Amino acid sequence: MGEVARMFHLSVSSLRHYEKMGILIPEVTDPDTGYRYYSTRQFEPLNTIRYLRALDMPLNEIADFLQNRDLDKIEEKLKQQKEIVIQRELELKRVERKIENRLNQLTDARNSTLDVISLITADAYRLVWIEDTLTIREFVDMETPIRKLEQKQNEALIFLGKVGVGISPENLENGLYQQYNGIFLILDEEDQYEGKVIQVPQTLCVRVRFRGSHGEAPAQYGKLMDYIQKHHLKIIGFSREITMIDYGFTNDTDKFVTEISIPVKC
Repeated sequence: MGEVARMFHLSVSSLRHYEKMGILIPEVTDPDTGYRYYSTRQFEPLNTIRYLRALDMPLNEIADFLQNRDLDKIEEKLKQQKEIVIQRELELKRVERKIENRLNQLTDARNSTLDVISLITADAYRLVWIEDTLTIREFVDMETPIRKLEQKQNEALIFLGKVGVGISPENLENGLYQQYNGIFLILDEEDQYEGKVIQVPQTLCVRVRFRGSHGEAPAQYGKLMDYIQKHHLKIIGFSREITMIDYGFTNDTDKFVTEISIPVKC
């Protein structure tokens, strides 16, 4: 067995697994030593197994073909495997875009100008919003509402877009900066979400980025509201508070960066 394994660049454990599945049974097994012997007639099936495994065809499909060798059958199986590979390639491309998104977001956060209020035009995006009364003082307080967003989803939210919390215009006007009214998810372009998705158009926003997390947010809301009142702006939607760098990236809380934006009109 060991010699055949070396000849075909396989492990002994792989040959044993093929035997267990009935794909390739040794020609002779020594009853005293348990040593397994293969004949040259089995070299062709071994080459076929290696070829189909190189195409990532599942072993059960290979076993089915070896037991029922037929041109039509192998053509069908190769076509099926081609479709599987195409779909896997598309999924890997999607994962690549997700990684690129996260890298861009991380670079953006690390290069942020902090503690400066600015009036920006936010790009259009897709958003999932769940209305809920929340008090968020620490990162762990986000876990329960996040589970609500995650219900009936095929993918964990950690793989989807950016999660944040928002305060209604009424609570902002009344200075209730620790009383959140909902949790939201900003979807990346390639994200698929099962549920109601809101298309948010390009929007004028008052924005600030600061060092810290939700616990430091109330003071920043006060500064944003002062800016809004000073420039005679009108709030037209809930705030969007997102931790750009948090425990998902580092344990060093001194490196946390949070963004708050409030949609407004002149």
